[in-house]
Amino acid sequence: MTEESRPLSIEIVSDVVCPWCYIGKRRLEAALAGREARPAPTLRWHAFQLNPDLPAGGIDRRGYLENKFGGSHGAADAYSRVEAAGREVGIPFAFDRIQRQPNTMDAHRLIAWAQAQDPLAASDLVERLFRAFFVEGVDIGETDELVRVAAESGFESAAVRAWLVTDAGRADVAAADRRAHELGIGGVPFFIFNQRLGVSGAQPPEVLRAAIEQAESSPIE
Repeated sequence: MTEESRPLSIEIVSDVVCPWCYIGKRRLEAALAGREARPAPTLRWHAFQLNPDLPAGGIDRRGYLENKFGGSHGAADAYSRVEAAGREVGIPFAFDRIQRQPNTMDAHRLIAWAQAQDPLAASDLVERLFRAFFVEGVDIGETDELVRVAAESGFESAAVRAWLVTDAGRADVAAADRRAHELGIGGVPFFIFNQRLGVSGAQPPEVLRAAIEQAESSPIE
């Protein structure tokens, strides 16, 4: 297989309640633009929990902001840069709509299950989860909402619910999160191209594009 015909491998370590991960996804898409003549890259999402100690049902968003930023005013200051970056990539962040800060264990379990069924649809699911939380203010810790969002990505509702009501995949998500930390990944998003070149943060498209080119110039043996 020639390098031109080899699909680019992209692994993305992220959390669906991380606004910079949503921005990073958009910037990655911009970096990949213009590659239509090459094979579509293979994307794989890896779990990272920003707030693993939150209760299963999540907590009130106001309380979360109070603890993290000292209140809504502190959050507004912190999110102003995020909102500006979001506008640049077409994300209309609506932080004021978020009422609950969810524990993302079930969302990550769902993503892992979806990737085993249909990797392409799983990436669409990730996009819809980001939008549900950051634009629509949906509580993505709720089983019913996760089922609904997954159905919008083409997954069978009954199968999704049957997976979510069990503990299946919980240990795997925890292991993935632990493995990311053991590898020194302290923040997300984190991109790994062709299993050999890592890039931390929601870097501009040109930085990601350069990393992709570097990864492809020294392919895996």
